[in-house]
Amino acid sequence: MHIIPGRGVDLVKIGDHRSQVEERIGLPHHGPGGERAVYSTSPMLVITYAADGTVELVEISYSGEGGNIEAQFDGIQLTHRFLDDVVSDLHARGYTSTPSDIGHDFHAGFSVWSMHSLWAGDLDPAASEDDERAVAEGVSVAPYAYFCGE
Repeated sequence: MHIIPGRGVDLVKIGDHRSQVEERIGLPHHGPGGERAVYSTSPMLVITYAADGTVELVEISYSGEGGNIEAQFDGIQLTHRFLDDVVSDLHARGYTSTPSDIGHDFHAGFSVWSMHSLWAGDLDPAASEDDERAVAEGVSVAPYAYFCGE
């Protein structure tokens, strides 16, 4: 699933109304009518809605299957890879970011992050139990101002 920095993904864009989203992808399997809703897409989408029912944040979870099923941007697989490798690849393409407590917020309008629910051994069978490399587990898409609290 390809992200559109600052805007969302093809299925859901910032500013779409909940009714438009649910018309396209169906009802959420968790959080119907709430501020956050989880949709059964592949990969899974978690949408945060503003008080007026419009999309303010689109989150894409890792699928664990790799390839085009993972979140993608500019030819780079963003999820289900080591977070440092993802950040390095994006920086090499000229995208700038600021570190956050769980990952990196990119000025283009997205964040790549890890909640540490996966460990290095999920990607590298040779990883030792004390391998601290973070696995990119998700991508959040919104204007950069959303991530820096403006």
